[in-house]
Amino acid sequence: MSLLKDISPSTISAGFVAVLVGFASSVAIVFQAANSAGANEQQVVSWIFALGIGMGVTCIGLSWYYRAPVITAWSTPGAALLATSLDGLTYAEAIGVFIFTGALIFITGISGLFGRFMAIIPTSIASAMLVGVLVPFGYGVFTPFAEAPWVIGLMLVSYLLAKLWLPRYAVILVLVVAIICAFYQVGESVQLNFSMSTMLWQTPDWNIGALIGVGIPLFIVTMSSQNIPGVAVLKAEGYQTPISPLISTTGLVNMVMAPFGGFAFNLAAITAAICAGKESHEDKNKRYVAGIFAGIFYLIAGVFGATLVALFFVIPSYIVAALAGIALFTTIANNLHVAMADVSQREAALLTFLVTASGVSFMGVASAFWGILVGLTTYYLFAKRAV
Repeated sequence: MSLLKDISPSTISAGFVAVLVGFASSVAIVFQAANSAGANEQQVVSWIFALGIGMGVTCIGLSWYYRAPVITAWSTPGAALLATSLDGLTYAEAIGVFIFTGALIFITGISGLFGRFMAIIPTSIASAMLVGVLVPFGYGVFTPFAEAPWVIGLMLVSYLLAKLWLPRYAVILVLVVAIICAFYQVGESVQLNFSMSTMLWQTPDWNIGALIGVGIPLFIVTMSSQNIPGVAVLKAEGYQTPISPLISTTGLVNMVMAPFGGFAFNLAAITAAICAGKESHEDKNKRYVAGIFAGIFYLIAGVFGATLVALFFVIPSYIVAALAGIALFTTIANNLHVAMADVSQREAALLTFLVTASGVSFMGVASAFWGILVGLTTYYLFAKRAV
């Protein structure tokens, strides 16, 4: 069986780091969104269970089928939008919004519209946008240095030494160091009771105002700030995976899991970069294993959601941030090179990067979309003048 032959410690580590970063970096926002929707404690746990199961199934299925590290995630910007937009709605009306959003994503994918849009984006622009998305994670490694110099310093030294002698296992070593540091910081105070989560069904109510006022913005935010960067990750690493089936699959799973709290599924960008880069495996044809293991860890996170959420909350946030940033160093460097390699496209790539990295949000749409828009406008303007 080829899967067994392709498994390596680095692919398992990449899958684990992706899930760790994905959960720990934004699960608090999901909680805020659930609370804004009026969810009680059992329903919040159901949200985490539904999200974990949905992401796990899609990661495993899509990565296995396409032999590529296809990583899915919940929409973090979408969760932030929901946290400020659901006040005044009932929980059942919020569930209706989630189903509606999933349907829009499914239709966009199955119609091929998203795939045709992505086909007009040059690799340099996509890479520049991806660097703009990832660069805050890169400098996020150094932001907490004054707060914990010995922890950050130890992680960086471990990474550099491993890159010299064991480059394939650099992130694994950093992960081990991060776990040791986290245990040293909070190990004695951690008291966890392992318990399995449950999913609770909620029949939706349909509020037209909510569907338009919350559902459509949730759809736009998810597509612009999550799916576009997610596709850029695969494209930048040389994967020719069909885009439309990926998008339609996330929309379909969204509709199925929405009654249990699965508010928005999409292609991942940050965590996908961890699994799709060389740190995952030197051979790009074997990095799909990282996607499968990410799915396995997502399933575990969903089943034991209540326990894992409590664990993630006690891990110092700067350790998670440093781990994510270090894991993305190579991806940032490679995509920065691709973005700026072609002199004729450098101006467009630079503007794409700057607008995306700025984090500017306009009309409720995230900076990744505006970065692509500005970059494409500049690219085609210069291309026309060149003719």
